[in-house]
Amino acid sequence: MIKKLSVLCLVGTLGLIGCQKTIDIDEPPEAESSVTLEIRNPKVEIASQFEEMVQAYEKENPHVNIEVHTVGGAMDDFSDLKAQMAAGNGPDIFTNPGYESAKLWKNYLEDLSDQPWVNEAYEESLIPMKFEDQLFGMPMNLEGYGFIYNKDLFEQAGIESLPSTLNDLEAAAEKLQKAGITPFATGYYEEWKLGDHLMNIAFAQQQDTESFIQGLNEGTSSITRNQKFEELLNLLDVTLKYGSKDPLAMDYQMEVQTFAAGEAAMILQGNWIQPMIDERSPNLNIGIMPIPITNQTSNSSLIVNTPNYWVVNKQTTSTKKKEAKRFLNWMVSTEQGQRYMTKHLKFIPAFPTIANNQSGPLAEQTLTYYKQGRTMSSNWFDFPVGVRQEFGSSTQQYIKKELTRDQLLQNYQKSWEEAK
Repeated sequence: MIKKLSVLCLVGTLGLIGCQKTIDIDEPPEAESSVTLEIRNPKVEIASQFEEMVQAYEKENPHVNIEVHTVGGAMDDFSDLKAQMAAGNGPDIFTNPGYESAKLWKNYLEDLSDQPWVNEAYEESLIPMKFEDQLFGMPMNLEGYGFIYNKDLFEQAGIESLPSTLNDLEAAAEKLQKAGITPFATGYYEEWKLGDHLMNIAFAQQQDTESFIQGLNEGTSSITRNQKFEELLNLLDVTLKYGSKDPLAMDYQMEVQTFAAGEAAMILQGNWIQPMIDERSPNLNIGIMPIPITNQTSNSSLIVNTPNYWVVNKQTTSTKKKEAKRFLNWMVSTEQGQRYMTKHLKFIPAFPTIANNQSGPLAEQTLTYYKQGRTMSSNWFDFPVGVRQEFGSSTQQYIKKELTRDQLLQNYQKSWEEAK
């Protein structure tokens, strides 16, 4: 049987914000035998919401039982997967960030080129998973990150305009501190925040990021002699000076809790923390702004990209592959699936046909930057495998004053050379 879906277009203050075309989805035969799918969810921020979505799908499809294993946060969310895949018993649906990682995992990834959602996605969001005219992943969402700030605390400290330079940011931090407010929630316990989000700022602000990374691989570029990495450490020093007392003891959950409780005015995070904030402080008055690392005002862009892709395990059975694809289609092609994605998971859909009017203020502002073309790319998916962990570990040593600035920059360069 074939089920056809047709849903109304929605129009908002930004113009057309979402509509749905009629899409055909295979409907299982009434006497379908029971199937158990294993899904590996890499986002701890949406653990409970994802489980609720899965339960809604199971209710519509009683022949399907879905077991969700959520990882992330302080965990190395790939070590377990490598072992499972090597043993031939990996999950039926998992995620991959694309580019170099997709090439590395290609033999485990099912070709999804014929799926009905392919032509509905933002075309650029598919590029990281396309190889040899085949597509190996469905974009999970769009994500943007910068400094998320508490508008009420900014007003309380007398900050009338958003900082657009590093000097502005430090001046704002001083005002907050004088008002008795901790400027930054700095959770640097996990290496990924330092090795991914922080480091990518210096890469994203290169004059030509692609050429710079190519130069690192060929030995013609250098991190140790690059001004953007010097400026990045200036930013890091500001967050340390005006941040939480013991940043290496504060993990992801503690960092978000500190910000959500109004105990700090800014946090270096992205729209993905909206569900966590809503659970703790649903009425928190927040916004998101670009990250300044220089005293030039020319670059007021958020870093936005597709961070992950849902993929289907090529090793699993044909029946499970079919059901896994049906579940992915359901998420992006049905009214209920789309409602969970936006209202509950707070995702920015990578599909312009999906209305984005329920994802929260962080998603709304991020999408505005995206539509205005005021974005920079997240480039960590072009990093050599393993280098991000090295970046994070070295930065933690710097925070502990075990490395000087020059030694840290040298460690960054050495890590890249060894990893490539």
